[in-house]
Amino acid sequence: MELRQLYYFVKVAKKEHVTQAAEELHVAQSAVSRQIHQLEEELGVKLFLQKGRNLQLTPVGQLFLKRAEVILTDLERAVVEIHEFLDPEKGEIRLGFPHSLGVSLIPQVVAAFRKLHPNVKFRFKQGMYPSLIRDMVKGEIDLAFISPFPDEHEHVCGEVLLTEELYAILPPNHRFAKEESIELSQLKEDTFVLFSEGYSLRPIVWEACQEAGFVPKIGFEGEETETIRGLVAAGMGVSLLPEMALHHTGLLEPAKVRIRHPLVTRNIGIIHRSGEKLPLVAKVFHGFLIRYFHDLLKKQQ
Repeated sequence: MELRQLYYFVKVAKKEHVTQAAEELHVAQSAVSRQIHQLEEELGVKLFLQKGRNLQLTPVGQLFLKRAEVILTDLERAVVEIHEFLDPEKGEIRLGFPHSLGVSLIPQVVAAFRKLHPNVKFRFKQGMYPSLIRDMVKGEIDLAFISPFPDEHEHVCGEVLLTEELYAILPPNHRFAKEESIELSQLKEDTFVLFSEGYSLRPIVWEACQEAGFVPKIGFEGEETETIRGLVAAGMGVSLLPEMALHHTGLLEPAKVRIRHPLVTRNIGIIHRSGEKLPLVAKVFHGFLIRYFHDLLKKQQ
């Protein structure tokens, strides 16, 4: 059995199509088919079944895929560790984070780190809470910013880095747009613009509204912070967003008003796999993050 066969097998399993896998691998389709056939002959089982124009994993193929992914992930990690051993300043950090942190926090943190370690590379992966946890457990990322921070999890651990206040954002001509602060219950008759299902900010806003004594009326849903801000600024409804999502300004901006009751916050943490040593360069970055946010908190006090 050759590593090339495992690479080809995993790629075909993900694409469910030999031609598409071959295009992504930059090899001939016949080469991919031949390697898959040889792998099946060596194992003595069928890994795929034809389903229309696509391929579908057999039950034993699904089992083999899990093992093959672990093998390739471990191999990739071993290569990274060797490169780090030779020169830790030229390693790569595989970092996951939710979309809402990609506007300002991630660029700021990475830029500050690369001033100290200019040759370190980053491979970024954005995702929602469940996918970040899944990617972490599968070994596809080394570290992940996450919100809310998981209280207990069998396979991941980490630290809370900061707690951030959420503000009401309102259309510029809203009746409360000029107020310094409001109670969330004052928005119970308004239409809300919320993140779609699966995004971590949605349940935070939903639970805050319930604590304020009402269920929010949802008029629109979005998947990007900029979309939420734009819809609110255009008068499509009201919403709640964390402070860091409100730093950038544009032609059309919503009003930002503090919520005095209930206090609505989210915590942001950094996680990694439990019981495993971080790659050296990721460990350096992890230590940098702890110091960075500790210093940030001291400045805010």
